[in-house]
Amino acid sequence: MSHTVHGMRTNRLQRSTLAVPASNMEMVRKAADSAADVVFLDLEDAVAPNDKEQARKNAIQALNEIDWRGKNKVTSVRINGLDTHYMYRDVVDVMEQAGQFLDVVLIPKVGLPQDVYMVEAMLNQIEMAMGYDRQVGIEALIETPLGMANVEAIAAAPSRLEAMHFGVADYAAFHKARTVNIGGLNPNYPGDQWHAALSRMTTACRAYGIRPIDGPFGDFSDPDGFRDACKRGAALGIEGKWAIHPSQIELANDEYSPTDAEVERAEKILKALEEAAAQGKGAASLDGKMIDAASEKMAKNVLAVQETLRARAA
Repeated sequence: MSHTVHGMRTNRLQRSTLAVPASNMEMVRKAADSAADVVFLDLEDAVAPNDKEQARKNAIQALNEIDWRGKNKVTSVRINGLDTHYMYRDVVDVMEQAGQFLDVVLIPKVGLPQDVYMVEAMLNQIEMAMGYDRQVGIEALIETPLGMANVEAIAAAPSRLEAMHFGVADYAAFHKARTVNIGGLNPNYPGDQWHAALSRMTTACRAYGIRPIDGPFGDFSDPDGFRDACKRGAALGIEGKWAIHPSQIELANDEYSPTDAEVERAEKILKALEEAAAQGKGAASLDGKMIDAASEKMAKNVLAVQETLRARAA
């Protein structure tokens, strides 16, 4: 193993990330009482140009008036793109008027490390000016060919970046891909056409201590398709998925939580390896299968999530 190891920058439970247009206060209030781990108030694609200013005001009001932390919610605001004239006012107004209640800023269409740097510089200045005693994190939405081409550099650059999200809708549009449903599988492709992109982003995230999160699945009338997408993501090491409809929240929470059987097996693995170590052995067998140090790491990953869930329930 390399002498250079990057630990997790920030640990958060992010099985489900509920996307809510900040232009709709009724939806925002319902989101606060949902079972989502993270709620992002959207100022970008889900908001029409004429509603941008009001959506920003709504986000500020919601952050100030709703007890998000008391409801076990991580709060996020998706700002408008760096190529728009809305972006700077999104950052300045939200941070100056509600920054103490905000956990992360989600940057859309990140293409270069400099995009993250620009937003971070603004956050640093506002936090110092306002006297905030905590830092707001940054998440990057990888949804363009440029972003995916530079995903390793974006992850590697020193910053407060803590998660990357795969924005499949814009990613498909930029590639001129033929799709049948946002995040769904095209039957004409032999397998999963999003696998390569998700795998590359996940590898970059894991190399530099960042959480990989899968993006939307557009057909909320297809719970089985959504579950399948979650299962594929979990198999790659992704930590959670967007919910664009309340019906998808529990599905994501379920698929990205360890099952009772997985927890039981993880506990058995650690016990078996402990017994093997006492006998001077570096590996052991469990249920007819070899287990070793890698098995121990995987077992601890499962139990860490379970411990977080137990602490949250308590």
